[in-house]
Amino acid sequence: MTLNSLAEVCVPSTFAPSVFGAEVVSLQASVVTNHAADVPDGLRHTAPSVHVENASFCNVTVTYTHPGYDDRVNIEAWLPLEDWNSRLTAFGGGGFVAGRHPLLSDLPMAAAVQDGFAAVTTDAGLEQTSNVRVSWALASTGNVNLHKLQNLGSTSLNDLAVMSKSLVASFYGKPPSYSYWEGCSQGGRQGLMLAQRYPTAFDGIAASAPGIDWTNLLTSLHWPEQVMRTLGETPYMCELDAITAAVIAKCDGLDGVNDGIVTDFDECKANFDPFDLVGKSIPCAQTGKDMPISRAAATVAHAAWEGMSSPDGKQLWHGVSVDTDLTGNGRSIYQPVIAATNCTEGRCVPVRNNLGANWVQRFLAKDSSFDLDSMTHEKFISLLRVSRQEYGSIMDTLDPDLSEFKEAGGKIVTYHGVADNLVPFKVTENYYESVSETVDNVQYFYRFFAIPGLGHCAGGYQQPTSLFAQLQAWVENGTAPDSSPVSFTSPDGVTQNRIICPWPKKSRFDASCGDPAKAECWACLTPESLLPVTTVN
Repeated sequence: MTLNSLAEVCVPSTFAPSVFGAEVVSLQASVVTNHAADVPDGLRHTAPSVHVENASFCNVTVTYTHPGYDDRVNIEAWLPLEDWNSRLTAFGGGGFVAGRHPLLSDLPMAAAVQDGFAAVTTDAGLEQTSNVRVSWALASTGNVNLHKLQNLGSTSLNDLAVMSKSLVASFYGKPPSYSYWEGCSQGGRQGLMLAQRYPTAFDGIAASAPGIDWTNLLTSLHWPEQVMRTLGETPYMCELDAITAAVIAKCDGLDGVNDGIVTDFDECKANFDPFDLVGKSIPCAQTGKDMPISRAAATVAHAAWEGMSSPDGKQLWHGVSVDTDLTGNGRSIYQPVIAATNCTEGRCVPVRNNLGANWVQRFLAKDSSFDLDSMTHEKFISLLRVSRQEYGSIMDTLDPDLSEFKEAGGKIVTYHGVADNLVPFKVTENYYESVSETVDNVQYFYRFFAIPGLGHCAGGYQQPTSLFAQLQAWVENGTAPDSSPVSFTSPDGVTQNRIICPWPKKSRFDASCGDPAKAECWACLTPESLLPVTTVN
């Protein structure tokens, strides 16, 4: 169909979407022309930055309800008026946002339309403009709005898959040849929920830095503040930044190249003790003078790395990697951090991570005025149990049995930055290992890429901007991604071309090749084939 003929059918009467258990309340359709946007790779996650210009599409918004629950869910679809590639991509959210959002969805959808995809997303009935605030969480004090949480957790995802395919078929006269999911963080969790609970919904899923273990994750985001409150001391951010810098300085060269990236993260953690730095003098921007690193700073860093623990010291969940930006003064973009502090007149207080704080207050304590400042360690652990017991079946995506997704012919790629400052990389590593133990030949349908130096979804080094195209090639012609190219600028200003590797392989520099800036000098090696290295500056 031509541009003009498609524009003519961009009217509500063209569409008649439906899904079991839902009732359409309204449908709007309008033509959008000359749409423009600059879309950074950090928001596309698995695709490169792009400047969108002169994009034309049919903007369709479907509002529907689940009768008996008094909800209003909005699905938005952008259907290209020209050069549709017969494919559909759905976009997930971040934090408490299910997807529909001026930043998190609108920009990636614009890029998808320019690439020829029909693009869709949902708000799960939450109508969120902030990814950290949750005004909908409580129906009243003491009573969580479980239906809306269920919409976010899973229900809206299948609704989106069914309705969006109907919209595409009505508009173009045929269903999409292939359908994809793309998301990071909450969007990554949503992608795995689709693979686990709705295995035929999408052909290919890019589930990046996924919030798999949501009930532990959201509680853990408050953990560093809880440690500071329990200590009764809050360090300067310069202290925490100095500890992180010392980690990178010590461990950077373990992979044979000094480039600002810690690759051998397990070895690094095993051989670095933040308490060895206590008393070391550092320059501090917050004080305007030199000061010693305090024991409180070492304690907070250690707690962030080790993860939540009981009052008697038993580890209860994973911590972030030792090279993670704890304060937001380093690599972190587009997201909050877990251990920022605010210091005035010689006194420091924690800067609250509102994702974690809202989860603890509204979903666990079920009271928006619950006093986090005076919460004891014991109370925090009690609320952690509430999180696990009451919300695991709604939000967690820990089921390793992806056999139905595999049998349906689906493919998944997951990347996770090792330096992720919100979602511990180890959670995804452990989940992938569980899938490997549960489903035969996991590499046939699911590949996981650990990316040293990368923060949460973006920020830092090595954004995997070819991974979505590789997923598409895997789904459509069977070409599995045995590596993925990345590039970044190292601290010395040199452009570095590298590869990232599917787990459990790691990228290793071949010193005999000579130049670590060349991708051909790197190879994906299994752990047992890794040899001692000589460091190259």
